[in-house]
Amino acid sequence: MNDISPIAVDAETALAHAPPGHKDELRLWLRLLTCTTLIEGEIRTRLRRDFDTTLPRFDLMAALDRARDGMTLGEISRRMMVSNGNVTGLAARLEAEGLVERRAQPGDRRVQLLRLTPKGRREFARQSAAHESWIAELLDGLAETESTTLFRLLGRAKASVRAALSPEEA
Repeated sequence: MNDISPIAVDAETALAHAPPGHKDELRLWLRLLTCTTLIEGEIRTRLRRDFDTTLPRFDLMAALDRARDGMTLGEISRRMMVSNGNVTGLAARLEAEGLVERRAQPGDRRVQLLRLTPKGRREFARQSAAHESWIAELLDGLAETESTTLFRLLGRAKASVRAALSPEEA
């Protein structure tokens, strides 16, 4: 009988037992994940503090800002990678605040398009400007050449990941 009790293992400890040749890739993935988590958490905090809003609301408004002619709920949910139900609730709250409007799609009145209202465009412009400055502030510790190199390398990493995905995932 084994007297060793199970111990909770953190990512760094688990990495020590990774197969040879894969530790660097795992460490890279954990570093990317940590950076993303730190930045996202700070952006969530600042959106709540400065605009009394959430990241999903900001993301929905950003999607609509890029689609001047509007988007269907399905298009938004695919772009945001969330369920239609999540988008429906967000859209309803933004509509109640006068930031988003629904209109029938030309040619098919059953399909509803969401668009930012003029008030929504003004509000998103304020939030977007702040968001851009926050990201610049958070990444200000990188020299311009480092940012350029990191951007290029992350593009290569993205291409590597896409190439490794099965056709239905890509």
